[in-house]
Amino acid sequence: MNKQTLRFPLLLTLVCLFTLGYAQSPKGYQIGDIVTDFSLKNVDENMVSLVDYEEAKGFIVIVSCNSCPWVKRYEDRMIELHNEYASQGYPVVAINPNDVTRSPGDSFEAMQVRSKEKGFPFDYLYDETQEIAKAFGASYTPEAFVLKKTTDGLKLMYHGAIDDSPREASSVEERFVGQAVNSLIEGESPEKPRAKGIGCSVKYRAS
Repeated sequence: MNKQTLRFPLLLTLVCLFTLGYAQSPKGYQIGDIVTDFSLKNVDENMVSLVDYEEAKGFIVIVSCNSCPWVKRYEDRMIELHNEYASQGYPVVAINPNDVTRSPGDSFEAMQVRSKEKGFPFDYLYDETQEIAKAFGASYTPEAFVLKKTTDGLKLMYHGAIDDSPREASSVEERFVGQAVNSLIEGESPEKPRAKGIGCSVKYRAS
């Protein structure tokens, strides 16, 4: 087998795994929209809705999964976000919508294993029907949505990348999600409500 033959499947794998994500899908919630609450199964097998977080001022919702290499680069940063902001009213809530027939490593059972391995301090929910990811307009993992509780409901205030360094946490210069949450805590709207991200495409079922 020559080098050209070996190179092709490797390139195909990279194309399938890595996708540039563009914040603000035209098919999902737009900045300023009110987000409908949901009920999804957590890794502890309890059903969780955002209304259950009575003390929360908002949420950092991250569309995630188990198998994406980009997600794995962000898992520790997701934990840090939760540890930093949950006590200030903005917990992380992770949601996995991937179709197991397309991505067997993203099954609910695998979610339970990954959550235990990493010691996730946040709820990790299974969007088996993919309805919630579609409502958000999620296109890649990890993709972040910052919500704020208002008298009208949960308002989308930020959508996009977690920060500006998907490869290395040590190279982060802009913490997009952190900056957005800090602004909300201070009573201001995020200065940058959208940011492009990079990740693995959400594995939606064929329609």
